[in-house]
Amino acid sequence: MNFLVTGGAGFIGSHLCERLLAEGHTVWTLDDLNPFYDVALKQRNLCDIQALAKPFTFVHGELNDPECLQELFGDVQFDQIIHLAARAGVRPSLQEPALYQRVNVEGTVNLLEAARKHGVKKITIASSSSVYGVNAKVPFTETDPIFSAISPYAASKLACEALGHVYHHVYGMDVAMLRFFTVYGPRQRPDLAIHKFAQLIERGKPIPVFGDGKTARDYTYVTDTLDGIIACTRKEFGFEIFNLGESQTVELDYLISLIEKALGKKAIIDRQPAQPGDVPITFADISKACKVLGYNPQIKIEQGIPKFIEWFRKGYSPKT
Repeated sequence: MNFLVTGGAGFIGSHLCERLLAEGHTVWTLDDLNPFYDVALKQRNLCDIQALAKPFTFVHGELNDPECLQELFGDVQFDQIIHLAARAGVRPSLQEPALYQRVNVEGTVNLLEAARKHGVKKITIASSSSVYGVNAKVPFTETDPIFSAISPYAASKLACEALGHVYHHVYGMDVAMLRFFTVYGPRQRPDLAIHKFAQLIERGKPIPVFGDGKTARDYTYVTDTLDGIIACTRKEFGFEIFNLGESQTVELDYLISLIEKALGKKAIIDRQPAQPGDVPITFADISKACKVLGYNPQIKIEQGIPKFIEWFRKGYSPKT
């Protein structure tokens, strides 16, 4: 099949392109290579994909560029779209809320419109556990009320979910919304906690720890997330939302101890106040994904952190 992966030069997207190519598909990726983090890392990801010598095409462009989308969809008849491109991150979204609205929401509706006009009926869209906000009930289930977003990033993902439902309801498109829970692994963005902590600990510098270290996240290894995405491409749903997490919570202090152990170095802790927009816990109920998709995450945090550090130690981390 012909797949379009938006954001395919990034962390999850680059792994997904490789997985699709390994399964014999033809893959195009659209990515703007924005400087949210070191563009050289994204270019390295693209080089890794291109080195596979598989049917892969990179398109440098933006979802908010109508001419780019028109040319891309005019040249290729896509069978499916997997939409991962977005401005990411809770804290940065507090600084540039309009940017997050423009890229995440307007970009998504532009993509949906292009798909509709060119007869692409199936699209899988990345959402986020951030949509649950400060949820008093754990674990989080797809049917929980989600009217308490506490960051512009979370609000933008809520809007994308609503748009996905609209395009299913009005135009009959098959739409799966995937709520990712703190994905990590090789190629993880350097601004995310595991990668950032590893860099600072390795260099003997303090790591910023916001709050009391008891905040908990449902860390999900990238290969498990990929399994869930690929499962979505093999079925038709109408419109469905799925949690893709590990369904276990890891407190920040314990996460740091695992990174210390894998690196063989102690962290210097710089305690700071809790940050606006951060939620105290994320915890996925994955029973729906397990039942409908056959989702079955395999990599626990105690296995995943050493895997990440092995990649990190090979020199893939930016030196700053």
